[in-house]
Amino acid sequence: MLIFRKIFLVFAYLLVAALVTTFVQVLVLRWHDPQNTAWMRMRLRQAKEQGKELAIHHTWVPLKQIPASMRAAVIAAEDDGFYNHHGFDWDAMRKAAELNEKKERIKRGGSTITQQLAKNLYLSPSRSYWRKGREAVITVFMELFLPKDRILELYLNSIEFGPGIFGVEEAAKHYFNVPARQLSLYQSCLLAAIIPAPLRYRTGGSYVNQRATNIARIIGGANAVPDTNS
Repeated sequence: MLIFRKIFLVFAYLLVAALVTTFVQVLVLRWHDPQNTAWMRMRLRQAKEQGKELAIHHTWVPLKQIPASMRAAVIAAEDDGFYNHHGFDWDAMRKAAELNEKKERIKRGGSTITQQLAKNLYLSPSRSYWRKGREAVITVFMELFLPKDRILELYLNSIEFGPGIFGVEEAAKHYFNVPARQLSLYQSCLLAAIIPAPLRYRTGGSYVNQRATNIARIIGGANAVPDTNS
């Protein structure tokens, strides 16, 4: 019995230490703009393993310099309930599970912007229970300690848009040769359309153009995001 008690205590201490570490990591995000993410490091490792060179292009911009159309397009494409949920969209997850079961493979994820941010900043793309558990904890902490606008700012500055292209500022320069603040409505929709598979999709592809058109119809050219910066 003593050995089991010791094992339990060690496990409990490790769990508390992990929770405290995660809490600190998330709390720091209120003031710190991360310039390096787990997703960037993973892409660098993959390139090295393949004997290739990869340059990471990443420039941070504050949310007020990102057009409302870009914010609205990303929310419409990735998480239309972003400003209403608390980190998890249970209805979207249920629909994703039903679709995956029907297709008999992973076809749709159902992850919210907050969940995607947790994965991009700290985790890997693996689907293990441990990774999903960490993602859930980080998501809860983010929703508790970070304002929604800050979560969106972090997401738009860390999301992958192509090989070595991270964040909306570098994406705008790479695809359209303009800074993020000059993106048009349709350019914003094109960038939002490639987020699910940025290494496969291209802004000139027929699928991306169709998806961008659908996103543009959803947001209707209007500001679909609460404008807290005007």
